[in-house]
Amino acid sequence: MNAFGNPLGRLPPKLPGKDRSFRIRGEGRKGVLLLHGLTGAPSEMKPVGRVLHRRGFSLYAPMLAGHGGTEADLLKTDWRDWVESAKRAYLEFAQEVDEVYVAGICAGGAIGLELCAAFPQIKGAAAYSMLFEYDGWNMPKITLGAPVIQAVANLPGLRALSFTQPHPYGFKDERLRGLAENALDSLIPGALARMPMGCMYQLYRLARHVEQIAPTIKAPVLIVHAAEDDMANPRNAYRLSAALGGPSEVALLEDSYHMVHVDREHVRTGELTASFFGAPLQAASTGEARAAVNA
Repeated sequence: MNAFGNPLGRLPPKLPGKDRSFRIRGEGRKGVLLLHGLTGAPSEMKPVGRVLHRRGFSLYAPMLAGHGGTEADLLKTDWRDWVESAKRAYLEFAQEVDEVYVAGICAGGAIGLELCAAFPQIKGAAAYSMLFEYDGWNMPKITLGAPVIQAVANLPGLRALSFTQPHPYGFKDERLRGLAENALDSLIPGALARMPMGCMYQLYRLARHVEQIAPTIKAPVLIVHAAEDDMANPRNAYRLSAALGGPSEVALLEDSYHMVHVDREHVRTGELTASFFGAPLQAASTGEARAAVNA
């Protein structure tokens, strides 16, 4: 039992590679726990993190269990391990700030909502590009085969099979798209270029779990989604909003694809989040925020 009265679950496995977590002290006593996506890494949260830090928030972006290594390393974990590592990060961060908020992309957003259910002390959440179904405009084969994929993707002979996200890789910005295609590690150090089928299965399970517990979540939730999300249709955002037990707000972006936290409107995503979280009045300069988050 921890100091907040919530039991922790099983101990998540040690990170298989370099721990790329980052934390930055803000000017106020509010902090945002930033949760990266499945196969991603903490560095993908830096563009939004710069905006939040400029608005006075402290930041902690942990690396989730199983990430930072190989596809085989990630396949040794499941959604409960990812959640457990995020819970431990939250408990650590909660000792450093007076108020904790959570923000995450896709699987990270879902994990943040699970934290809100486990820890009602969390003041609010932002879920970017929530995904219950791979039903974006660029996912026709996955959309069509989803029932079969969900049934068989975790079978021993199939779970290690992997695929790359198809062009445009979640980016409307052509420069970012080129980096995702040719130099992903320079864009998001520590991220995997391929998604194992077994991990997709775990993502589906995580999303179903979050939908089941959503009525118990009373913290306010900001749901940011691209109107042209190539991976997850905006109906996923409204599906989440309808399931939540507390107040929620859906913000649709018009000039981004799935990776709203990195794509053309990452600044707007950060500003929407900062305002929703009641950003402290004090704010660092843009240059100071960029230098701190890049450190």
